[in-house]
Amino acid sequence: MSLMNKINPKKLLNSKWTAVYPTNKEKHFIVSEVEFDEDDSVISCCIESVMSKRAMSINWYDLKDSNNWVYGWK
Repeated sequence: MSLMNKINPKKLLNSKWTAVYPTNKEKHFIVSEVEFDEDDSVISCCIESVMSKRAMSINWYDLKDSNNWVYGWK
């Protein structure tokens, strides 16, 4: 059974994450952009690699999967 990270959408922006399985030496990420709709639901989320500065869109629900993401920089 996988544990789920608890995330408050309002505190998502600038939150820090560590990839459990880094690729291209990209391990640490920061949420650089979050867009909300009129109901305050997250409609888009972008994370940026600290090392390469590469940005990518991500479904913010994916960050809840503790098998792939750890909150904070570890």
